[in-house]
Amino acid sequence: MSKVSLFSARSQAIEPFHVMALLARANELQAAGKDVIHLEIGEPDFTTASPIIAAGQLALAEGKTRYTAARGLPALREAISQFYQQRYGVHINPQRILITPGGSGALLLATSLLVDPGRQWLMADPGYPCNRHFLRLIEASAQLVPVDAKVNYQLTPELIERHWNEDSVGALVASPANPTGTVLNKSELAALSEVIHAKNGHLVVDEIYHGLSYGIDAPSVLEVNDQAFVLNSFSKYFGMTGWRLGWLVAPENAVPELEKLAQNLYISASSIAQYAALACFQPESIAIFEERRHAFAQRRDFLLPALRQLGFKIEVEPQGAFYLYADISEFCEQGGDAFSFCQHFLETEYVAFTPGLDFGRYRAQSHVRFAYTQNIDRLRQALERIENGLRTWRAKW
Repeated sequence: MSKVSLFSARSQAIEPFHVMALLARANELQAAGKDVIHLEIGEPDFTTASPIIAAGQLALAEGKTRYTAARGLPALREAISQFYQQRYGVHINPQRILITPGGSGALLLATSLLVDPGRQWLMADPGYPCNRHFLRLIEASAQLVPVDAKVNYQLTPELIERHWNEDSVGALVASPANPTGTVLNKSELAALSEVIHAKNGHLVVDEIYHGLSYGIDAPSVLEVNDQAFVLNSFSKYFGMTGWRLGWLVAPENAVPELEKLAQNLYISASSIAQYAALACFQPESIAIFEERRHAFAQRRDFLLPALRQLGFKIEVEPQGAFYLYADISEFCEQGGDAFSFCQHFLETEYVAFTPGLDFGRYRAQSHVRFAYTQNIDRLRQALERIENGLRTWRAKW
């Protein structure tokens, strides 16, 4: 028996993050004394806001370290419900909210509930890779739909109609999206809801980057479709990446089944993280998050035109998240691909960014993603290095 056959087919089918190899190399270079500028990982340079840290410390001091209910702390679910009322003008019964270990926990619940083995969800390609991998884990699959700037890198009703088949049971969309930063407006969300409802399918919307939008406020699908499933997280807008906390909003009739799954899959989310997250909704915390949103907008407005001037093709100005998805085909006409392009800049200029291979298959070899998660001084340094690296790249080919 070979060593590989000892492990499940599903495990072997799940692809690693290609960027993790680059990150490991970046860390090696950094340990060797090189000044690496990290634009590859979707984690901002901001630490968790001080009111949240204080709330977590207080919870520890008070011994609030026991399991919570599988659905999460009632007070936190109530706070999230009030947040939806204040920010989106929609009333969500706290009973419909489940607190999860990160947004990934919410995705695990949704896929486990809604998709049987052999069935499919439609997803945009490019898109966040873990979404399709979760489906593979439960013996289902993602039906990747190629999208480009013409459709704002998002699924449309026409694409749903064209690609829906007998195995399709729903669609997962992200707004704002990773890696493109594009946003679905209210009418687009309503149109997607209508076409999927007509097919007796489920619409699941990843709203993990809500709060991080620029010049607009991204609408929630719950404003137009009360029966949609919504994934969200405390990682991005709320800045709690390492705390691993998220939530799922579901139709009321789905909650008992989801609670049963939560009890079996992870018992409950971290109690300390939940008590800390209660501080997210305090006015002083929201003020910090809004300052950071403004900083991200400044970073986008600095990096986007500068990369375009260097020859990177970015057809759509991102309205949210903190990424720029750039076409590098002009730089690879004589040879090379996205991964070798990223390797070149890491090894020669000590700037790390992500190859398109991590986000799907459609034109992946000719795209890279930049995360503007560093301050403007560091972005300026990165641009200087990238400009120099382009000269050596062109000479190489």
